[in-house]
Amino acid sequence: MSSFDLDAMLAGISRWVAIESPTSDAAGVNRMIDTVAQDVEGLPIAIERIPGKDGLGDSIVLRAGPQTDRAGILVMSHVDTVHPLGTLAKDLPIRREGDKLFGPGIYDMKGGAYLALEAFKRAASAGAAQPLTFLFTPDEEIGSPTTRGLIEELGRKASAVLVTEPARDNGKIVTARKGVGRFDVHVEGRPAHSGSRHPDGRSAIREAARQILAIEAMTDYARGVTTTVGMMAGGTAANVIPQHARFSVDLRVVEPADGEEFKARILGLAPHDPDCRITVVGDMNRPPYKKTADVESLYQKARALAAEIGMDLQDVPQTGGGSDGNFTAALGVPTLDGLGIDGDGAHTLHEHALVSSVVPRAQLMERLLTRLS
Repeated sequence: MSSFDLDAMLAGISRWVAIESPTSDAAGVNRMIDTVAQDVEGLPIAIERIPGKDGLGDSIVLRAGPQTDRAGILVMSHVDTVHPLGTLAKDLPIRREGDKLFGPGIYDMKGGAYLALEAFKRAASAGAAQPLTFLFTPDEEIGSPTTRGLIEELGRKASAVLVTEPARDNGKIVTARKGVGRFDVHVEGRPAHSGSRHPDGRSAIREAARQILAIEAMTDYARGVTTTVGMMAGGTAANVIPQHARFSVDLRVVEPADGEEFKARILGLAPHDPDCRITVVGDMNRPPYKKTADVESLYQKARALAAEIGMDLQDVPQTGGGSDGNFTAALGVPTLDGLGIDGDGAHTLHEHALVSSVVPRAQLMERLLTRLS
């Protein structure tokens, strides 16, 4: 296997990062999907573009190798980012400082997606011995609401899944993730003038505050359960007893049974004040991704392939963040995650990739695509 051209790889990654593609901007996401399609033109790769839904961008499925019923390898990347339009020009321009290449979405996860596509192109051009599929999605950063079905459909046909989320802790990959639940809570009280009619009011914010403290108290580190209220809003004016309050709940669990237990507790919230009403909507968004014996076996194969290029491939203990790998792992399909670029600062204004990780990670992905069986 010949080495990858680092300068060409960095130019390609920078070209992708220069296309701003926050999840909510379907046009920007589709420009990224256009670019993926253009980057494989003329190669023995079949392209299937799937129109977006619910105002979100498109997905694209690339296929190479023999198109048979035999289970093959599925690679998954997302092209959406969390950074709003204008971040590139104002707060996080593409620039290189030593081993760091900065840019919005470069670490999570355009750098990893790009290097994986380069490896996929090589594997396809060399005549892959087994079916290879590469899925690019538009909505991972908001929980993959429109693409979960597609992810699971392709996952069921795979013998192994490789996810190009960024590497962790100096190049470690991910072999287990917590499950994720998301809920929205609406509290309705009774409005009243805060001066002349205060006793008549029933404060939605006061009720919400009591509920928030109860939810935060559900966190149980010993069980690996965390509950977080990350956003809240309420009220209409400083001199009005607030009629409405709203807040979000983020739930993370290790065990599926805990997901069901805490989901029931959150959905079953009851008001302290009988004159207030609480409405809760939501569910488990991503099931837990467990490090099963099959995942361990796949990881050991990847370690052996990494050793050929002088890489001591380690994995991290179960991480709290979710990814599309949760969906395929929950189906029982061996899944490796965190195979993307190394760096730091995901979702921040110092997000960067490590230049030194580009070629080794691409080499590893090429070996995984051509040597796994």
